[in-house]
Amino acid sequence: MNDAAQAGRQIGDGPLSRIASRIYILLVVEALLLVTTLPALLPLLLLDRDPSNLPLVALLLVPVGPAISAALYALRHQRTDLTDLRPAALFWRGYRGNVGGALRVWTPTLLWLTVLALNLAYRDAVGLPSWWVVPLILVAVGVTLCALNALVITSLFEFRTRDVLRLAVHFLVRTPGVTAGNALLLAAAAGITAVFSEAVLALLASVVALGVLRVADPMVHLIRKEFVA
Repeated sequence: MNDAAQAGRQIGDGPLSRIASRIYILLVVEALLLVTTLPALLPLLLLDRDPSNLPLVALLLVPVGPAISAALYALRHQRTDLTDLRPAALFWRGYRGNVGGALRVWTPTLLWLTVLALNLAYRDAVGLPSWWVVPLILVAVGVTLCALNALVITSLFEFRTRDVLRLAVHFLVRTPGVTAGNALLLAAAAGITAVFSEAVLALLASVVALGVLRVADPMVHLIRKEFVA
């Protein structure tokens, strides 16, 4: 029995095994992300890129928030040991536990971004001066960056929603490296969508979620150190 256990540990601890386990985890999480979001994303892919469809786009994106939250939870808590791979179980645990908190963060974010996008798209109709374009874009970026922080926090910790939002804003300033990293991820996601399509971005969703986690590590460490007993 000792020999078998030692062999199992060796299999699970080698560099190739860790790489294989990470790929497996990402593939499973990606599949579950698609399962939980595809019914809403398929109509999204068929919509014309017209500003009048923005409210419908926001509505179709609502399920994405809880799915990303579950992916963040699964990727954070999954070990890379090949003898103990449970990404699917962790994903569903995170989905059940975080769906409420994720929606309380994600839904207002979509609402804010939709209002801002509509104002930008129809600025002539609403009489918005052209110099307002830059401030509105900056506000949209700030809202999105705060939402990313908040989604990470509500996925990994148990705080009240108002405390999640306060921490998200606080760490937006306190951890500029996290903010800059998330901005780069957003730029990369926008570039992928512009050059290819939303479908390609959806197929890379688990990789993006892993990137968000890696970027957020300093923030997560500080929260554990200063706000978790």
